Amino acid sequence: MKTNRQRFWQTAIVASLFLATLIGGCKKDDYVEIPGVCPVVVSTNPAFNATLVPLTQTVIKATFNEKMDPATFSQASFTMDGVLTKSSVTGTVAYNVADSSVSFTTANRLAIATTYTCTVKATARDLKGNALQADYKWAFSTGPTVAPIVVSTDPLNNATGVILTKTVRANFSVPMDPLTFGANTFTLKDGATPVAGTVSLSGSEASFLPASPLAFNKVYTATIVTSAKNESGVAMESNYVWSFTTVTAAALIPAVTLTVPLSDQSDVNLSSLVKATFNMPMDALTITASTFTLFAGTTAISGVVTYDPLTTAAIFTPDAAFNAGTTYTATIKTGVKNPAGIAIAANYVWNFSTGAVVIPPIVGIDLKSAADFGILAGVGVSNAAGASVIYNMNVGIYPGARSSVTGFPPATVVNGAIFCSDDATPPGINALLNQAKLDLTAAYLAAEGATDPAPATVAGDQGGKTLAPGIYKSTSTLLVQSGDLTLDAQGDANAVWIFQVASDFTTVGGAGGNVILTNGAQAKNVYWQVGRSATIGDYTSFKGNVLALTSITMNAYSTAVGRMLAINGAVVMTSTNTITKP
Repeated sequence: MKTNRQRFWQTAIVASLFLATLIGGCKKDDYVEIPGVCPVVVSTNPAFNATLVPLTQTVIKATFNEKMDPATFSQASFTMDGVLTKSSVTGTVAYNVADSSVSFTTANRLAIATTYTCTVKATARDLKGNALQADYKWAFSTGPTVAPIVVSTDPLNNATGVILTKTVRANFSVPMDPLTFGANTFTLKDGATPVAGTVSLSGSEASFLPASPLAFNKVYTATIVTSAKNESGVAMESNYVWSFTTVTAAALIPAVTLTVPLSDQSDVNLSSLVKATFNMPMDALTITASTFTLFAGTTAISGVVTYDPLTTAAIFTPDAAFNAGTTYTATIKTGVKNPAGIAIAANYVWNFSTGAVVIPPIVGIDLKSAADFGILAGVGVSNAAGASVIYNMNVGIYPGARSSVTGFPPATVVNGAIFCSDDATPPGINALLNQAKLDLTAAYLAAEGATDPAPATVAGDQGGKTLAPGIYKSTSTLLVQSGDLTLDAQGDANAVWIFQVASDFTTVGGAGGNVILTNGAQAKNVYWQVGRSATIGDYTSFKGNVLALTSITMNAYSTAVGRMLAINGAVVMTSTNTITKP
């Protein structure tokens, strides 16, 4: 028989695990090896907690660490308030492309001896769609002192799915006086009913620890009143109030949210894995061959069952390849539980089928010695601006000379080197580069001439499409423009894509136009044979090996997991690009 204390901690553990699945980092492509950067405010004018600000300073600015999307700025995205008057300041919001800043121009002069608080909302996004991770707040004063303000809370205002054992916290703009914090200063209520708890202060962070777990699916309101003062004795000029909603009981029950193959999917690859992803971390000891089964009709399929804690996925690896033209049934049984012992509500069952005809796997392109290079060019390699980086591969030029390699630094090569046809050392470098160029040419011709299986004809914009492994042939130019192009390996880590482009190849990038890999697809198995030149657009997240007859250009802030290999022309990095070994 479980005690109340045991039940409490089981609930706490599960709720904490569930919350972890809800916390999102900076939006980015999961297959990019170099982490994305979230936009942040790096400076403000007036500065954080500035005093004696002139009354004539009517332009208030916040500057970001990167270019932002102007469309995400409006009158609602940047606000300014007079703390004492509790009134919003009237003004105009504008985004400045030149210095990546947003400005608030007040309609009138600032007031005498007044503390103002400014807020840049988390709706602000960069050109890749990454958002500020929370509202950014700061205060300044036209007088000699700045009233302390709350700059962030945990949970956030209007947060949902908050765990029942949450410690409620508020962070101030300055260190606060602990003698001014007590049960009457920082309160938490369920409607009109006070919640018992302990208030503490550490520097600029105030905490409220509830005496017992909060209730399911309740709206709680936290309040910090004006008796709270900073270390100089300056009090808050207005109460700070925010609310949040706790997690529902149903949210603690584990559930399958995604499967590979998908339910009722047909033409599944014969070497596919079978996966079920859960909405929270699970107890690996409960995921076994008896709780995760696979059948073809009434015949049990043997295999190895494992659990991946990083993706919260149960994985069934068959001992042998699937049979062609066969329907399979996968089942996750109610014996599967989370770490607190809560099982899934019912057996989860899905079906999928393999194709009627066995299609031989596509053979990848052997780059041979050209695979050692992240950049290989004919007449020039340049980095126009920014600290571009090539990771774990070399940079080479043949027959061009070292004088045709420019912009290194600020560009760098990590775990690699730059080799040019006129280098005296190391011995034999000219022959090495000549062989790499011959291998590149052979790979280009092999990709251009690949016919097994028969190429599928594609044309124009491929944005927004999802393509299975195969050979795709364009008789003219090819684009990835109106959305992201997704390459779906269907669980086959050896899946290959060969794109045969007769003319130019261009990606647009930014909010759409990236190349996304899913279900086991690997960048090393993607080949872009380009009959003329390739352009990787601004902010594109790109995957694969580009084999271009002429030249390749990487526009500003585009990144690639792959290689940029140009037979006759140049490879140009425009600004702050990265190329990572696939």
